[in-house]
Amino acid sequence: MAIYHLEAKVVSRGTGRSAVAASAYMSCSKLYNDYDGVQHDYTRKQGLVWQQTFLPPMAPAAWRDREVLWNAVEEAEKTNDSRLAREFVVALPKELDKQGWTELLTEFIQDHFVADGMCADVAVHDTDGHNPHAHILLTVRPLNDDGTWQHKTEKEYLCVRNGEEQGFTAVEFKAAQSDGWEKQYPYKVGKKKVYMPPSEADAHGYERADKHPKSTRYGRQNPISERWNSEEQLVSWRAAWADVSNRYLERAGSDERIDHRSHTARGLDDQPTIHEGVFARRMECEGKVSDRCELNRQIREDNRLLRELKAQVQKLMQAVKNTVPAIAGALERLRGNMLIFRYQVLRAQDSKQAARKSLSDILPDFNRYTGIVKQLKAMAKERKNLLAEKKNTSALQPIKRHELSQRIAELTENMEELRSEKELLLMQFDKSDDAGMKEIRDWASSMEASLKKLEQSESKYAAELEEALAEYTRLTEQATELDADALSAERATLRPDAQQAAVQRLQAAYGTQYQPEVLRRCKRDIAVLLGEDIPAEKRQSIRETLREINQQPQRKHKPKSHEQER
Repeated sequence: MAIYHLEAKVVSRGTGRSAVAASAYMSCSKLYNDYDGVQHDYTRKQGLVWQQTFLPPMAPAAWRDREVLWNAVEEAEKTNDSRLAREFVVALPKELDKQGWTELLTEFIQDHFVADGMCADVAVHDTDGHNPHAHILLTVRPLNDDGTWQHKTEKEYLCVRNGEEQGFTAVEFKAAQSDGWEKQYPYKVGKKKVYMPPSEADAHGYERADKHPKSTRYGRQNPISERWNSEEQLVSWRAAWADVSNRYLERAGSDERIDHRSHTARGLDDQPTIHEGVFARRMECEGKVSDRCELNRQIREDNRLLRELKAQVQKLMQAVKNTVPAIAGALERLRGNMLIFRYQVLRAQDSKQAARKSLSDILPDFNRYTGIVKQLKAMAKERKNLLAEKKNTSALQPIKRHELSQRIAELTENMEELRSEKELLLMQFDKSDDAGMKEIRDWASSMEASLKKLEQSESKYAAELEEALAEYTRLTEQATELDADALSAERATLRPDAQQAAVQRLQAAYGTQYQPEVLRRCKRDIAVLLGEDIPAEKRQSIRETLREINQQPQRKHKPKSHEQER
């Protein structure tokens, strides 16, 4: 069972993306944006496999040209933070060929987007032959039957009648007005502004404060847009993508199937991997090790090992019999599993500590660098304004011109000092310009994501260790009726082979990353946890102490500010 994700993004001016730029990027084309006058040229971009636009029947035929379509979208949106489009990125099944991908996407887009009134712009990319995926850009405004855009939201007036308040749109109010509903306006009542209907205000002779009636803050959302933006609709689209994909996989003769649900919803214990991205894959192709790819490789190995261990325990508990050899073998195999779980917990803790140290080493200087960049921009803007002010200041105002000159000189000196510090930081990071620092920012983001995954892994394997300990305790209680000396002798005979089997599993899972010194720590911890060579009356208190240590929350990493560093 595989998961070919369907990831949703929003294209908006507030995030600095235009719909025209997004379309040009995904279609590897050159498009001109009428809204801001920018020519977006991505014709040198590689990896385009197929591209197409899809329109509902009511859309103008000219919109088949993606430049015309997305400029029409840009023209309809007036504000600086408008949502322009919705973008889906879908991973395509490798088991299908190009024709299969295009037929799959065409059916899915026509049935679930175009049939619902959206315009769609799609492009398939496969840069390295291992990561086929499609970008689907969708309009977010519904269309009227005549091909004009509908509103996203309508102003909703809060009207009153006999003390009751209710919201109406402009069209609804025309009918509601005949039933006695009135809009509320702000009136001056003493030193306050109070909303009331004109009939009440006129009776008291109040003066209207302004002409704007009372309304809801965000207006009433178009019900179609509201449905498109809902979480339920996104889940429905993901389920539909899985259904359509599985039909095409079955038609192609593949046994592979996909599931849109999360691991938790499917009842799986597997730890999900993180999204690697094209840059991480490119690093791997160049022979470099990407932190994201390395983390995913270890997650996959951990998941495989966990599945094997859980299957082994299940078979073991079903087959065990109340005899000395059977109980001894079960206890030693469980003890070997506990060594593995403890090893995984310790490795996750060590990896977290190393990641936090890396972040603490680099983040203070990186934060200082970003602070300098912001300061320089602010100072440059202030200096530019002062120069313009000085230029417009008459020579008959020598004192003001002198003050402006002093401030300009002070800013220039401070900017030179900051530039020198910025250059030193660039040299420290072995970067030549601001663009190179983006790699540091991406690396820091990757490390933060890795830390979250490591915390999840640590919690997961600590829980598995607890579960194995519970089974071990149950078997120990079951063995109280057996000869204690015979059981100890049998376990002593079996332990070397059981421990060696655990070591071999760890070596196979971790390869060159296997660390014998961590296993030595595991053996010591498990001996303490199981109370081996410790009087029975002290074992429980020692176990509780070790559990408390494992369950203590890890201290969050908080890099010091530059001022704190100084």
